[in-house]
Amino acid sequence: MTDDDQWSDGDDLWLEADDQDPATEDDQGPAPVVAVVGRPNVGKSTLVNRILGRRQAVVEDVPGVTRDRVAYDAQWAGRRFTIVDTGGWMPDARDRAAAIAAQAEIAATTADVILFVVDATVGALDEDEAAVRMLRRTHKPVILVANKVDNQAQELESASLWSLGLGEPYPVSALHGRGSGDLLDALLAALPSPPPETGPRTGGPRRVALVGRPNVGKSSLLNRLAQEERAVVDPVAGTTVDPVDSLVAIGGETWLLVDTAGLRRRVGTASGTEYYASLRTAGAIEAAEVAVVLLDASEPISEQDQRVIGMVAEAGRALVIAFNKWDLVDADRRRLLEKEIERELRRIPWAIRVNVSARTGRAVEKLAPALRTALASWEQRVPTGRLNQWLTAVAQATPHPVRSGRAPKILFATQAGTRPPRFALFTSAPLDAAYVRFVERRLREEFGFEGSPVSLSVRPRKKG
Repeated sequence: MTDDDQWSDGDDLWLEADDQDPATEDDQGPAPVVAVVGRPNVGKSTLVNRILGRRQAVVEDVPGVTRDRVAYDAQWAGRRFTIVDTGGWMPDARDRAAAIAAQAEIAATTADVILFVVDATVGALDEDEAAVRMLRRTHKPVILVANKVDNQAQELESASLWSLGLGEPYPVSALHGRGSGDLLDALLAALPSPPPETGPRTGGPRRVALVGRPNVGKSSLLNRLAQEERAVVDPVAGTTVDPVDSLVAIGGETWLLVDTAGLRRRVGTASGTEYYASLRTAGAIEAAEVAVVLLDASEPISEQDQRVIGMVAEAGRALVIAFNKWDLVDADRRRLLEKEIERELRRIPWAIRVNVSARTGRAVEKLAPALRTALASWEQRVPTGRLNQWLTAVAQATPHPVRSGRAPKILFATQAGTRPPRFALFTSAPLDAAYVRFVERRLREEFGFEGSPVSLSVRPRKKG
């Protein structure tokens, strides 16, 4: 996509998406689902980005970047819908390609409308005709999208796609926006009628990001919790590229779980697909309320594990650490792991820890109580009166060390906010960093905040 799109319908699409206000959006019942299907490298993710009006789906000029079915919230002409990006579908696919194709077929089967994308510059291939036969078995409305049509001559050539038997092909350039408005108008016409108004939306599922380095079992855990194959699982690290959103019932409550790409290195040192996947993962953490960081319990805690945990803490999100693959941990490894936790995770003793096995299902039911505890801590508020009574008692029992003949005093404290809890300490002079850490430790001992970061800022009356 470019910022200087020359076609008016493409520009209109950007305005529609950018002007959208989710907070005021009319939310009447579940949004209809649109699946984007096609063989590899025909521009499905680029089309998804064009419809969304932002660079959300990972795009790279090589086939096979998208591997899971990834859902995004979209809107056009005031109508909400969910658009599902899929991996490339190929007939007679094997190994990982077969799993990717299966995800595309599931997306097509569960959708209300299917956008079938074909590369108009090469015409209809045998693989496209095989895909048409698969799509017909779904008995769902199919809109034929002739992508990569950048000029009038190519638009005329795209008429040859009538041969696929899906009716009129809609010529578009997903990259430049040409024809996208007409396509979306046709899409809206094919969507099922909206349900009658039922009143404003009240709340929604809590958003949980599943994060960790590659191959620790994030997608396997998602599939275990969902009790179906929601994400492609492969022993090769790095299978997931896009964040995968799934509504999952855990412990009698519906949660929105976001499976993310494994983080190998810092975003600034990544490149290509890995760079964009890292950005999506960082964005998923920012958009989440609580993060489940998966560690491989059978392997030593790595620097990358600590970096991922640090990303969650720095983002101010509630945190649950799930030690996965517990079925592979013997007594010797448990003793070593306890020492590693004490040494490597000593800066986040407040994180909730759960030992699970995505493969066997061991203890996965403990995740829901851990998430609820972490979120309750994340949203906890301490009354100002109680906070200052407690703080006065702490300062009297353990006063700040004397500095330059005088000891700084804490004059007043207040909780400045929640999600995460933030406290402001008004003092007579700056406090030593060690004493601030002491106050935070005692604060947690008194009020809990298990599973949530806590921020303490010092506001001295006089500078030190």
